[in-house]
Amino acid sequence: MPQIFVYLLNEGTDCWRPVEATHLGRDHYVIAGVNADPEDEEWQFQIGDVVRCECRLLSGGECLVAVELLAPSPTV
Repeated sequence: MPQIFVYLLNEGTDCWRPVEATHLGRDHYVIAGVNADPEDEEWQFQIGDVVRCECRLLSGGECLVAVELLAPSPTV
C-alpha cells in the first residue's frame, strides 16, 4: 500500500506523519492509515478523505504529501 505524508497541525514547527493510502489514479489518494494518537496529533486530513498529493522535498528526501482535500470522508 502506498505511503503519503499528512501535515500535523498545531505543532509549532512543520511536521509530517507518514500514513498508508490507496491510490485512486493520477495524483488522488484515499487516506487509509489510522491516527493512533488523536489526542496528541491533529492531522490536516482524516482517514477516508480523498486528497490530491504532490511531490515535495522533506527532511527524509522527496515524498508524496497531501496538499488538497478533494472529498471528505463519508460520514457513518
